[in-house]
Amino acid sequence: MLVEADQEEEEEDFQRFLRRVDDVANLVQGLNSADPAVKERTIAEAEKRLHDQETSREEESKTTVNRTVINTRASDAANAKAVNADGFLAILEKDAKERAKQRKRNEHLANALKEKGNDAFRKGDYVVAIQRYTEGLEKLKDKQELYTNRAQAYLKMHECEKAITDCEWALKCSEKCIKAYFLMGKAHLALRHYSESRQCYEKILQIDPQQETLFKDCMNEVNLEEKRMKDEERAMKEVQSGKLAALSIKEMLQKLDRPDQNILYYTGGIRLLTGAMKDCTEQTLFRTNNGFSILKDNEIVRRGFCAERKNAAEVDLSVSLLFLWQAVCTGNEENQHLLLTQPDVNAQLPKLLSSEVSEIQKETLALISLYSENENGRRLLVRHQDLTKWLQILMTFVKSTDARASSAMNILSDLTKEERFKTQCRAMLSTGVLPLFTQLLTSAKLVNQAALAHCIGIMGNLCADVVIRMQMAECKECWQACLKLVDECFDVSTPKYQECLFAVLGLMMNLLLESNVIIQYFAVDISGRCMSLLRDKDGRIVTAGGQITSNYGIKTLSICTRNNRQAQEDLVKSDKRFTVLLKLLDSENEMIVGNAAFCLGQCLAVPGAATSLLNSNVVMILLKHAGGDATRTSVQENAAIALGKLCVAESRHVFQLRKLNGLAILNSSMKYIHSI
Repeated sequence: MLVEADQEEEEEDFQRFLRRVDDVANLVQGLNSADPAVKERTIAEAEKRLHDQETSREEESKTTVNRTVINTRASDAANAKAVNADGFLAILEKDAKERAKQRKRNEHLANALKEKGNDAFRKGDYVVAIQRYTEGLEKLKDKQELYTNRAQAYLKMHECEKAITDCEWALKCSEKCIKAYFLMGKAHLALRHYSESRQCYEKILQIDPQQETLFKDCMNEVNLEEKRMKDEERAMKEVQSGKLAALSIKEMLQKLDRPDQNILYYTGGIRLLTGAMKDCTEQTLFRTNNGFSILKDNEIVRRGFCAERKNAAEVDLSVSLLFLWQAVCTGNEENQHLLLTQPDVNAQLPKLLSSEVSEIQKETLALISLYSENENGRRLLVRHQDLTKWLQILMTFVKSTDARASSAMNILSDLTKEERFKTQCRAMLSTGVLPLFTQLLTSAKLVNQAALAHCIGIMGNLCADVVIRMQMAECKECWQACLKLVDECFDVSTPKYQECLFAVLGLMMNLLLESNVIIQYFAVDISGRCMSLLRDKDGRIVTAGGQITSNYGIKTLSICTRNNRQAQEDLVKSDKRFTVLLKLLDSENEMIVGNAAFCLGQCLAVPGAATSLLNSNVVMILLKHAGGDATRTSVQENAAIALGKLCVAESRHVFQLRKLNGLAILNSSMKYIHSI
């Protein structure tokens, strides 16, 4: 019982010690305060504590606790009385400074050890990296980076439990440490703790909603891994149950593994194997039985597939392999990933696309389509393929008259959704892509017009990238080819050419977002072509059937006339009474109305332009839009500005405005016309 009493007393002493540490820390903080009032209160508190402590010691020296009277502290109490408050506080402050210096030294040593660990990690020496991070933690136990770095090294060593423990310690140091949750999610995933892994990644998104891309990638990895394991477990059960279809996959792969057979033997075996791919189970068994090693391990198959100039047997073999990979990769992202990690496949894809054999091209396009049509597949392509030349390669298919052209354009259209693809396109744009694109535009009648229209639209989408748009806008040959295509499309009324016309107007509209010398040089020609389209006498353009061309045409025209006086003068000269713009102002499409009003407002700066409109109904039309008939604020704004400019340029329009009781409306629209 005496031992238990001693233990309880020791615990109480320890708790009192901890409380005193907290009190001392608070006192030191108060003494260092810049606020004199806080400092004065702290000194008073320190003196009070000293007095209380002295009193307590005097009483304690007279007290017994089931043992000999404690009187050894009497002299201590007497000594404490001799120590004044200032001296005690000075000791506290000195101790705090010493501790701060020691922490600074330890932090310096810990950082040095962290860098040594990082260097070892980069070299792949994870054992040494772990040692250095551990030594760093001995110097500074609350350094979060050392825990996460060591966790990362443990992951490389497949010591996932230790990695999780380190991540938990890192979170005690910093509860919002995203790296700790990321690495913990990886560790749980490696241990097949799918639910725990997802919870870690959800924490990342809660801490920082801007990490949505990382969150999606991580969750996708968990989903794929969980699906992979379930597929493999199901496939294994099929084999164990002795199902013939499952057993036949393994048997066929074993036969294909026989060395030194005739190339026709392998081609036939690959065809049989392709036919056996019925569902996910067969695809999984192909993967788990090293089906992707056919190309790597079989010299005859590899040589035939990689041959630069293929004979008939090698062509048949290559087409058979492409069929097989389509069969094993359709709807199976794990297989898609494994296929792209095969070095020979990765290197050969661009070459197969450029093959002189149409059948090889066709099946290569079909295989790539499996990747491009979904987000995860596109990311695999971007991650494992150098797509620098793909824009140029796929664009050449516009010359094809069969389904290859459509397939290639669909792939390109899908790839443009990936920012990294756009970035890679920059490298070859000026030297490879633009010369080819210009050639396609100038030979529109000789290529697949539907594919060309799609291709032009893709180039327009790529213009969302500022670097690509600048390069295209500075290409004189590209502008000339666009204008030539507009002329040719206008002369031909077939729907396919009309699609090209819509596409090229959209492209020019995007390029006109730039401002350079080349654009100023072509502005008059571009606006002239747009006016020709918009005044089309047979009604194909400005009627309902020509809404797209009218929309693109007037938008392009408004941009050209915005800063180019010659374009403004040429428009007024070619259409003195503004019959085209007046007709567009009466459109039911507000985008057309807004751009027509904007264009008119620019052209009213030309002397005599406003006078030519005196006998028209322009005031009534603009008043209607400015007064609120238009639902878009931008349309109201453009109409109000045009009306204001009209009245400033020709005062006689004011009389018409008064007759229509429009002065009040115009006055209320002054917020729009402050710039005129």
